[in-house]
Amino acid sequence: SSSAHDKWARWSPDGRRIAFVSDARGEDEIYLAAQDGSGEPEQLTSGGRGMRYAAEWSPAGTHLASSDKDGRLIVVDVETREVIEVADEARGPLRDYAWSPNGGHLAFSMTDPTDFRSIYVWSLAERRLQRVTGEYFHEWNPAWDPDGEFLYYLSDRQFAPQLGSFEWNYLVDRETGVYALALRTDVAHPLPPESDEVELADDAEDADDAEDAADDEADGADDAESGEAAEGEAGEDEADAADGGEPIAIDFDGLAGRVARLPLPFDNYGGLSAVSGGVLVIRGGTSYYGRQSGVRPALRRFTFEDRDTETLAEGIGGYAVSRDGAHVLVREGRDWKVYPAAGGDARTVSTAGLMVDREPREEWAQIFDEVWRRFRDFFYVENMHGYDWEALRDRYRPLLAHVAHRSDLNYVLGEMVAELNVSHAYISGGDWETPERPEVALPGAVFELDRDAGRYRISEIFTGHNEEPRYRAPLTEIGVDARAGDYVLAIDGEDLDGADNPYRLLRHRADRPVSLTLNDAPTTEGAREVVFNPVTEERRLRYLTEVEANRRKVSEMTDGRVGYLHVPDMGADGIQEFIKWFYGQIRKEGLVIDVRGNGGGNVSQMLIERLGRTVLGTSFARTYDTPGTYPANAFHGHLVCILDEDSASDGDIFPYRFREAGLGPLIGKRSWGGVIGITSHGPLLDGGGVNVPQFGTNAADGSWVVENVGVEPDIEVDNDPQSVIAGRDPQLERAVEEVLRMIREDPKSLPERPAPPVKTP
Repeated sequence: SSSAHDKWARWSPDGRRIAFVSDARGEDEIYLAAQDGSGEPEQLTSGGRGMRYAAEWSPAGTHLASSDKDGRLIVVDVETREVIEVADEARGPLRDYAWSPNGGHLAFSMTDPTDFRSIYVWSLAERRLQRVTGEYFHEWNPAWDPDGEFLYYLSDRQFAPQLGSFEWNYLVDRETGVYALALRTDVAHPLPPESDEVELADDAEDADDAEDAADDEADGADDAESGEAAEGEAGEDEADAADGGEPIAIDFDGLAGRVARLPLPFDNYGGLSAVSGGVLVIRGGTSYYGRQSGVRPALRRFTFEDRDTETLAEGIGGYAVSRDGAHVLVREGRDWKVYPAAGGDARTVSTAGLMVDREPREEWAQIFDEVWRRFRDFFYVENMHGYDWEALRDRYRPLLAHVAHRSDLNYVLGEMVAELNVSHAYISGGDWETPERPEVALPGAVFELDRDAGRYRISEIFTGHNEEPRYRAPLTEIGVDARAGDYVLAIDGEDLDGADNPYRLLRHRADRPVSLTLNDAPTTEGAREVVFNPVTEERRLRYLTEVEANRRKVSEMTDGRVGYLHVPDMGADGIQEFIKWFYGQIRKEGLVIDVRGNGGGNVSQMLIERLGRTVLGTSFARTYDTPGTYPANAFHGHLVCILDEDSASDGDIFPYRFREAGLGPLIGKRSWGGVIGITSHGPLLDGGGVNVPQFGTNAADGSWVVENVGVEPDIEVDNDPQSVIAGRDPQLERAVEEVLRMIREDPKSLPERPAPPVKTP
């Protein structure tokens, strides 16, 4: 309904009921409903205070396992409603719990102090929790063999790291394997040695086999003649399956040592499931910052019979296995498809006709309450900064009566969470859309109106870096004869005069080449036509132009001795700019690191680690004129950092850690002061988003730092309007002055080649 957020639906083993989580009564609780929608849902739990996750049925249908936002794993007796606490994860949610065949045990992983995870098994009969893997390696995602002989799991055990191209360093990737634990000492190896020896059956065995086959065929014919009997037998089988049978036995003594690796190549795996005769797993690609992986997520199936792996589906966004293991439901883009688990063609699940009656005002009320609970549940400190959070809810809730659009609701929610006086309190999205904007064909240039001539002219052409697609400058590409000062007389043959707007003529032309009629005079005589491939935004080109101007200024002020590097954010753009400009300036005597206007992200620690390397030694080779350093790629010079009021989030953290690491002085203005990190805990009822400030930033001694304060510079310099209008940058100028002083007082240079050692007696 519109007044409740119902989620995590799970069919019961007998198909008669559905378990789901709902906040219908104000808090997340577990409910049961008839699969045909008849009757009222039955509330199974009570007293909840916090987000709950999926309730998974035991195979017998007698119990449900679920966890909550604090990592508390519980098992609920469906009949008696007894709630049994199984485990308490120390670091956030616990999500990979799985029932054993017949439902006697529950397997899951929990976090060690190292942030690695280990596999645990809990016994329903004994209500006892036992750890089954060790503390030194990362193991997670347990999956039970349907026959009850093995417990499969994923573990990072491939220690052949990828090497970097820019520096001698490693990256761990494609490190995960699939493993099987033999649950009892009498269980045979899942992949026993194979032999190519021919085995011959004697005549007596052949005769017995033939007789058995004939009997089976006759029995099948009898069953076909007696439809009622066959149907009754099937019903009894289903009842037996629902009962679950006796719990499987597990020999815990020595269990961790009874392990075998399945012969899947090490890769980036997740989403492990077990089916009869094999396992299913998702293989992903290498993660990149700023571009997509070259590998599409694929559902892979390994079978013990063939000892081989095949791809069932590619480009997937998740999957689920039917309870009998025969079929797999896969999400591919916006489609849902069902594949045979044994391989084969898929059929698409039609969602046509799936409709729901919505009451927006009821949805808005539910969303208001859920956002309030999200902050209550996940805010980084329990005291809510000392504010009475319930009173704030009561103050803002009456405004719902005046909400007439989802954007109104976002405004009300934004005002409520802003009362907490905290950074990164974001409300976004929801069931509303903004119209698409027309794409404009941009030339990477600045148009200027010459009023006397009544024509537009090109006052500036952004040079860009045409080696990089992100900095492609259309008018500087090979064969495009455009110059600063040229008059633009026509666009695609349509006359452009001073009373018009050039961007009107460039609308809806971004998908094809565009022609400009240019001349160095505002007349058509002697005009030329140039054709360019447009871009759709010039922000990057303008940014590059500004950065290049700063780099030239620093070089000119220091005779090339000092370098300059701007980091626009601590995300994809920022780390790409750092990689692009750091290594080419690593032998400068000084380096100005500029994080003004840095929009934040999460890579500051990567940058600090590289900037903080200390030259511990050098190396000389006979044919090399300059020494190498140990460690390699270590900057051996002086550093300064510029920050300002717009250095934000991880752009706050970077200068704070820069100073803590003793890398150099901070110059400029106090930064923004917002360093409480966020994460998402899933969409709201209508697809909207809420990000709760969840992760604090602290000093080494544990004290709270930076938030609501910012980072004070060591040397405060204001870029006053008069200086900026005059084309100056006082902050940059002072940074250069400071680094030159440091170079004078403490010159740093790599040593000259020493005299060759003489080792003769």
